[in-house]
This record gives sequence, structure tokens and C-alpha cells, in this order.
Amino acid sequence: MSQNTDQLLRKILTDVLGLKAGQADKFTGETGLFGDLPELDSMAVAGLLTEMEDRLDIVIEDDEVDGELLETFGSLQAFAEAKRAAA
Repeated sequence: MSQNTDQLLRKILTDVLGLKAGQADKFTGETGLFGDLPELDSMAVAGLLTEMEDRLDIVIEDDEVDGELLETFGSLQAFAEAKRAAA
């Protein structure tokens, strides 16, 4: 893995949600996502998960997606790192 999960996830969020350059760089583990980022609405969730699967080389099952997953950057990052470790 040339880039770590943190960097890739920030890039995915920026690309999929059309965030301003550098906006995702300021995210901490406590940064709220769904409900806090206006760009991340229900339509954007599917695109985000698809990009995560493609770029992180993971498979996300429907039953793994819940409100907690997208609550904060930290929860999304922890999920992505666990999926990559198990892949």
C-alpha cells in the first residue's frame, strides 16, 4: 500500500463530495460527516461507498452500513482500516 488509509479516505471524500481543496485535511476523528457535511447526503453515500471499495480494494456489505459508520471521520476511518486489514 503506497498510501495509508487515512490519506486515501481524505482524497475519496474530497473527490466524491466535491470538497474544497484541503478541507478534508482538517478532519479529525471527531469530525462529523453525515448530518454535518451538507455535501454528504443520502445520494452521495452510495458513491462514497463505491469509491471506497474501488480505491481501498475492499468489499462493503449492505448490512455493514449504518448510521454509526458515517457519523464521524474516525468511525469511517476505523471501518476502512479494519476492512483493509481483513482483505
